[in-house]
Amino acid sequence: MMNKGDKVSVLDDAIDGVVIEVNGVDVTIETTDGFNLTFKRNELIKIEKGDTMNFSFNKNQLIGEKEVTKPNYVNKEKKNKRELPVPEFDLHIEKLVKNYKAMNNYDILTKQLDTAKYHIDFAIRNRIPKIVFIHGVGEGVLKSDLDFLLGRYDNIIFQDANYQKYGQGATEVYFKQNPK
Repeated sequence: MMNKGDKVSVLDDAIDGVVIEVNGVDVTIETTDGFNLTFKRNELIKIEKGDTMNFSFNKNQLIGEKEVTKPNYVNKEKKNKRELPVPEFDLHIEKLVKNYKAMNNYDILTKQLDTAKYHIDFAIRNRIPKIVFIHGVGEGVLKSDLDFLLGRYDNIIFQDANYQKYGQGATEVYFKQNPK
């Protein structure tokens, strides 16, 4: 219950003041800046004498909450020091040629697919187990043509690449290796 003369603070704003009138659920306060403002009772919090607003979070102040210990996760996976990072090939046209302004859409798409085909063949010849093509999102023309190209190869599996790293604009290609 709020009474005239109580010090209050507005919950959703940085406004403090003194109650000058209580009318049902409406409470009028005089702010520290000298303005009279009206709020609903549930929008205000009464500040006791000597209290200061403490906005710091202390998990021990939570009532009824049990402290949950976080498990210590240790990456026990041993990485091979000779393991190389996965090759990434950006198929954006500005990364492939210096002057693409004079090229039409067909020439651009052909250049991008030829580059992808070159890298696929190189990876097969050199027994690279996995590569990533960065094609971007756009209208999906390059992605669909790249999927068609990859589908023509035997012993290739492809899928969307890691979403956290690339978003929706990359395809991961795995090469099934035959033992020599």
